[in-house]
Amino acid sequence: MAEQFQLRLVDSFMLAPTVRHLSFERADGAPLAFIPGQFLQVHFHYDDGKATKRSYSVGTVGDGASPVQRVEIAVSYVEGGAATKLLGELTHQGSIDASGPYGRFCLMDADANKRYILIATGTGVTPYRAMLPQLSRVMESRGVKVVLLYGARNETELLYGEEFEAFASTHPNFTFHACLSRGARPEPRPHDRLGYVQTVLAELEPDAEGDIAYLCGNPNMVDASFAALKEHGLSVQHIRREKYISSR
Repeated sequence: MAEQFQLRLVDSFMLAPTVRHLSFERADGAPLAFIPGQFLQVHFHYDDGKATKRSYSVGTVGDGASPVQRVEIAVSYVEGGAATKLLGELTHQGSIDASGPYGRFCLMDADANKRYILIATGTGVTPYRAMLPQLSRVMESRGVKVVLLYGARNETELLYGEEFEAFASTHPNFTFHACLSRGARPEPRPHDRLGYVQTVLAELEPDAEGDIAYLCGNPNMVDASFAALKEHGLSVQHIRREKYISSR
């Protein structure tokens, strides 16, 4: 059941030149119960008084099962955007109105697949960050493999890239591919790939019998990856999607 509550900013920093990481706590002191992959809605008003809202995936890394005290989101800069103004100018202990959690872009207990293919661009990688504890458990309990393809133009736009690389270094069944469309890093990693995620996807040889895919981020990427996965025989039920659309 979705709740309405106020969030108070307790920490923030720039993840990338145009992306800010914000950490909140509920003003009422209550923890937030959510399933990794779900999102919150931030409610506010335009200058003309019209009510509006924006959706942000919860990126908090908890244990994947218990409520969390910190509510973490990543916010992209949108030129002239009302949400950008609201969240970009929010100061320490400033508050916003929110509701949630919402959404079903989550791992499912009934899954019996051999591999998860996670694909993201931009802030679309945020829900996968929250999923890491759950992924750790299913890799251990079922022996499932996980591959994350994360598309960015360059290294500076790889949000939480070091966290995913660190996770991969301690979890042999987890592979992280940074897919860079504007050229290699100054110090490339062995699993880096050049090009768009939907191009690199073919390298994984998606398997209709053993794979479940998650797609999150730019709508064009989501559509192209969805089409590519269907061509490899994956059923619609095994391709789970969430599109991130930048709104003013």
